Amino acid sequence: MTALDALPFGMGVGFAVLIGLVLGSFVATLVLRWPVGRSVLGRSQCDGCGRPLGIAELVPPLSAILARGRCQKCRAAIDPFHWRVELGSALIGGIALMIMPGTSGWLWALFGWLLLPLALLDARHFWLPDRLSALLAVVGLLLAGPLLDASLLDRWIGALVGGAVLALIAWAYRRARGGDGMGGGDPKLVAAIGCWIGWQALPLMLLLASLCGIIWALIVQRKGDQPLVQRRVPFGVFACAAAFATVPLWPLISAR
Repeated sequence: MTALDALPFGMGVGFAVLIGLVLGSFVATLVLRWPVGRSVLGRSQCDGCGRPLGIAELVPPLSAILARGRCQKCRAAIDPFHWRVELGSALIGGIALMIMPGTSGWLWALFGWLLLPLALLDARHFWLPDRLSALLAVVGLLLAGPLLDASLLDRWIGALVGGAVLALIAWAYRRARGGDGMGGGDPKLVAAIGCWIGWQALPLMLLLASLCGIIWALIVQRKGDQPLVQRRVPFGVFACAAAFATVPLWPLISAR
């Protein structure tokens, strides 16, 4: 990442935002197509008429703005999910490079970009694909050492402990209640997160994820449209958000 580190601060932030926009476009396509069995490869198409989109229609998010949110041919509305994910991905890159310039910032941005599709798929479909969790884990083991100065051994331990703790919680709930209280993808996701942050920061991540879950439960309970016990909890969303937030918080908490 030497060439990226050499970029001036403003240029680095701007470049991260541009990368985020491009990656966000792919993430949005993946989240919309993969769960329904559509290929995420090939040319982008209008969801209304199926017309392949030209290059000028694929500039995120300017194309959607200039087209006023509609296909130029059939005038079907473009799902706003696309530009929202693109802006969210750009925000991940911009925040990472503004707060942590240099190699750590780029690694933090990469971490966020890999977490984003997992969080969205869990939020929309309660699905944490093993292939995405495996990709997150492998990239973490290979590259994430400088992010929180966690050694490879610390990150291996984080993966094993994180996965084991969530699997144990799921097993205990099943024994006590006679049903599943956690999806099978949650332990694998937490194990993959451990490959990035190591075992030392893992308790903070789990604490933040639990707090997010409690806040979500309280909001749902206030709405009162469905009993809380009947609602599925997208824990992967909270774990992804907590993992991203742990990166800047852990050095502050652990500083001596």
